[in-house]
Amino acid sequence: MLGRLLPRDKEFFSLFNELAAHLKSAAKLLHELFENGAPVAEKVRAIKAVEHKADQLTAEINLRIDRSFVTPFDREDILALTTRLDDVIDLLDGTARRVEMLHIRQMRPPATQLAKLLVEATEHIERGVQGIKRPPDVHACAIEVKRIEEEGDSIYHVAVGELFQGSPDPLEVIRWKEIYDVLEESTDLCMGVVHALQSISMKNA
Repeated sequence: MLGRLLPRDKEFFSLFNELAAHLKSAAKLLHELFENGAPVAEKVRAIKAVEHKADQLTAEINLRIDRSFVTPFDREDILALTTRLDDVIDLLDGTARRVEMLHIRQMRPPATQLAKLLVEATEHIERGVQGIKRPPDVHACAIEVKRIEEEGDSIYHVAVGELFQGSPDPLEVIRWKEIYDVLEESTDLCMGVVHALQSISMKNA
């Protein structure tokens, strides 16, 4: 069925690819922030600019859903994939803004590691979105993002445990617990994107 419907509105796929590219760009910028530490304000602005473009794309896709007589697959699935991609970008933006608001300047290795995993996850998601019409591509994406999520969970648990060792500075604990939480949540949201991709792939195989 998917093959018969594709010619009717191919633009959705271009928009999905563009949204996935924005997700990868935001993740790379966030990794640069945690890897280099400065200039924080510049990176925050850059990520916000990507997030704004993603919001505009999301709005465009939603309008297209309403205006299209025939969509390449279920409207609910289009909305789910779009929303979940945008949700991850929003949280990456929120993570960067937290770094700025909490006045974090000295970066910690676990945060850099988690941010790097997010880059890897978004690269696999981009390939999965590009291969949305090819179930093996989506399956490969799902395997890799699940592996990354599990690795991220392990890093998160160790990092949070280290925050409470000895006699830590309470403010540092508060700052970094918040940052670790949103980084870990971001990897979880990446799995949400994968689930939306898998749903589309299975229904239209």
